[in-house]
Amino acid sequence: MSNAMQQSLRPSSSSMERDARRIHDDRSVAPGNIAIGVVIGRAAEFFDFFVFGIASVVVFPQLFFPFAPDRLTATLYSFAIFALAFVARPIGSLVFMAIDRTYGRGVKLTIALFILGGSTASIAFLPGYETLGAWSICLLAIFRLGQGFALGGAWDGLASLLALNAPQHHRGWYAMIPQLGAPIGFMLASALFAYFLVSLSEADFLTWGWRYPFFVAFAINVVALFTRLRLVMTKEFGTLLELHELEARPVIETLRLHGRNVLIGAFVPLASFALFHLVTVFPLGWVTIYTDHGASSFLMVQFLGAICGIGAIVASGLIADRIGRRNHLGVCAVLIAIFSFIAPMLLQAGSAGRDAFVIIGFSLLGLSFGQAAGALASRFGKAYRYTGAALTSDLSWLIGAGFAPLVALGLTSRFGLAFAGYYLLSGALSTIIALIFSKTLEISND
Repeated sequence: MSNAMQQSLRPSSSSMERDARRIHDDRSVAPGNIAIGVVIGRAAEFFDFFVFGIASVVVFPQLFFPFAPDRLTATLYSFAIFALAFVARPIGSLVFMAIDRTYGRGVKLTIALFILGGSTASIAFLPGYETLGAWSICLLAIFRLGQGFALGGAWDGLASLLALNAPQHHRGWYAMIPQLGAPIGFMLASALFAYFLVSLSEADFLTWGWRYPFFVAFAINVVALFTRLRLVMTKEFGTLLELHELEARPVIETLRLHGRNVLIGAFVPLASFALFHLVTVFPLGWVTIYTDHGASSFLMVQFLGAICGIGAIVASGLIADRIGRRNHLGVCAVLIAIFSFIAPMLLQAGSAGRDAFVIIGFSLLGLSFGQAAGALASRFGKAYRYTGAALTSDLSWLIGAGFAPLVALGLTSRFGLAFAGYYLLSGALSTIIALIFSKTLEISND
């Protein structure tokens, strides 16, 4: 029997997805429903990552690295584990793109989100170093790699579906909608940890309280999965797949044809991605180690900062539609560069200064991050937008955000807070240089 015939006879979820779309052929999905699905999906992903990030400061140093000579060293070990997910994410994209092409988007999302939720929930069951020894650290690293690997498969194309339905003069507005998931995910994670830190004794928190947010992650991922599958099964999504506009293309082919776009595109949002963990995970670690500012109270300040970030993300859509995404990203990079000199002074200026650092930092993050995804997707024509944007995003997160808490805390511990500012400045300069080399962020949709 020929390979082509075997392929045609082999049952796959791709055909089941097409049958599901025929069943719902008379139901049109509104852009508002797409937006809600995208935000829920992104919020679930970021919740998983922020739960781990916060725990890397308030839990893991004591539980998994009690042998470290001091709290700083233990936190650096935790941040090294934190970075593993960003290394695994491109590998996940490579594997899940192949699954997508063979078995369909629905199967890919189901596998990816169960691995993501399962890896996060599994951390809740981990005994500490005093019980398992080095195996506890190995298992923590494996589950963290599982989070990153799964996130590579969670790229669903819904943000591109939203962008492709955007009116010509409102692309910035539609591009910012998926980004709202990040601050929402952070708010949920920070509020949960702050509640347990305040409500429980330190012994109870380290014994069982910290585990609850990791349990919650699995339930949130199940809700996100069904929300996203509902949209993937719509006629609009199926039509774009058949037109190859949301199709998973081979990674090697995409890199061969659009390698330059992937490389330059990875540096375009670097200012935003560098700032991302320098206002969330890093300052929580620095404050916990070097000040008497309690983790719970600082998390609530960050909760308020995330609200400001949401407002700034919304504002980014309005501004980008008015001045253009390229100009908007350039202005934000300059503002972040200026902030890189102010941030160290604010962190050292007492409680009020640290509060100002959080509010200003989250506001700048919202303005820049609000257009980061749109900048990635708009570099590719429709045929390669899905795969190209995924690869560019993986590379940008790895370079800009994955090692940011580890590098920033390591630099500040040895050379002072000013070097955290220099690290942020390097991200801003990378964005400015990438924008100069990039002729345009808005290419044709051919």
